[in-house]
Amino acid sequence: MNEKILKAKFGSPDRPLKIGGIEIPCYVLEDGTRILTQYGFYQAIGRSGKPAKGRGSSFENIAPFLALNNLKPFINQDLINSTKPIKFATPKGAIAWGYRAEILPMVCEVYLKARDANKLLKSQYKFAVACDIIMRGLAHVGIIALVDEVTGYQEIRDRLALQEILDKYLTDEWAKWTKTFPDDFYKELFRLKNIDYPPRTSQKPMYIGHWTNDVVYTRLAPDILKELKEKNPRLPSGYRKRKYHQYFTRDIGHPTLKELLSNLIFMMKGCTTWGDFKRRLNRARPKYGDTILIEFEEDK
Repeated sequence: MNEKILKAKFGSPDRPLKIGGIEIPCYVLEDGTRILTQYGFYQAIGRSGKPAKGRGSSFENIAPFLALNNLKPFINQDLINSTKPIKFATPKGAIAWGYRAEILPMVCEVYLKARDANKLLKSQYKFAVACDIIMRGLAHVGIIALVDEVTGYQEIRDRLALQEILDKYLTDEWAKWTKTFPDDFYKELFRLKNIDYPPRTSQKPMYIGHWTNDVVYTRLAPDILKELKEKNPRLPSGYRKRKYHQYFTRDIGHPTLKELLSNLIFMMKGCTTWGDFKRRLNRARPKYGDTILIEFEEDK
């Protein structure tokens, strides 16, 4: 049976993770696993950059840097299970070994607990010093965030997270049209814009769509409006084939839209001008990506 070797999709030896003056090559594998190279991991905790001959490059019961009798009281089974070395291919195709990035602070904690309990051998104190440096370096920033930033995976991770949000709200399978926007929404919208309601034509003017985008779709979730425009492009006539709300999921997207519309109508009824409404709306439900304006005394 062939062994499956995952490939590193992000990371480069030219962009190592730097913690307290220590450089550790790191990668993110195609399945999202964050990896510190075996050589870098050993150096980070003050040990030789290479494991003992014949060790560390196979699936052992416990990693060599924890296979010490005086450390046993400070090691739990979860850590033992997590320290199995991982064989992977670098972006250039070379085969390498590494450890999951998240176990670095866990290993450091073992050495520091042993030091605090006066259980370290004299020859092991240099490891505790190195681990102390690592832990101080990680005091304010998590190891996962550091690896993601250095490898460039952070941007991909953010896009994946955004896609998850969009998938919850929107669907590619448009639903049959049903009345979603209450008449009161348009009545209040026209009132605040000082326009007679209802409009003289059966089809609402195109500028109504711009207002609706402004007060509704830009405030539901990140990039919702952008995604809707791609799913429902304009026709040569200038109008769109379907209503945006036909692309909303029934379990999350549609109920969230209905709730927002209800809140908007309530807010509009309490305002006398469009400017008053927009100021209140921007404070209560700002657009995603916008900076919230601070109201100074002279603005009131």
